[in-house]
Amino acid sequence: MDKKEILEKARRQQRTFLTESESKELLREAGISVAEVKLATSKKEAIALSREFGFPIVLKIASPDVIHKSDAGGVKIDLRNATQVGKAHKDILTTVKQKYPQAVIDGISVQKMARPGVEVIIGMSKDPQFGPVIMFGLGGIFVEILKDVSFRIVPLTRRDAREMIKEIKGYPILEGYRGQEPANVPILEEMLLKVSNFVEQNPEIKELDINPIFAYRDGTLAVDARVVLEEEVITNQNNSSLFSIAV
Repeated sequence: MDKKEILEKARRQQRTFLTESESKELLREAGISVAEVKLATSKKEAIALSREFGFPIVLKIASPDVIHKSDAGGVKIDLRNATQVGKAHKDILTTVKQKYPQAVIDGISVQKMARPGVEVIIGMSKDPQFGPVIMFGLGGIFVEILKDVSFRIVPLTRRDAREMIKEIKGYPILEGYRGQEPANVPILEEMLLKVSNFVEQNPEIKELDINPIFAYRDGTLAVDARVVLEEEVITNQNNSSLFSIAV
């Protein structure tokens, strides 16, 4: 599905939240490395896709009405065989339907479990006075507990990106704390610049959340992503308002 199709589908369904797969597709076209994800519409298909990817596997609920998938019981990780995938598929659907009985469920997203790395987050929100603001920090649960993040106004320069990374208190973790694999800081800088460019070129985006991103010695991988569109993009019936990503 290309950019135009993604936006038109969201407008047709009157939703501002893009699905994980839609969000990842936009980021991939912006040159950002994302974990491949495929949609399963049945338990049988989820098992088949798991075998295609190779274990271990992660399953996640795919629904435009379930934004915080983990809180809804919609994520199962480290599934190591077909039996575990089948049970996880059933458990996810049961739990989510109990918590969100009115939710539209597209299916279950299947993706290969990424190898461990330093977890970081890159996000964007719009300030009423300054416009788009990029956020960087330690990712996963750390961003909620430690709130160790830095901010800069779009567009970023390379110096901005470098300073954002180095000024968080958790920077020693990125350097390879106590023998852990270090993150490649120049690659993280490049990722921040790509996100800044993506945001600048697409004013239709209201919010962006890429979390977690696994940072490695030799690269990065965005494991989950969420894009929120401006309300007027959905209500606007003029199809000329479309994404224009400059890669």
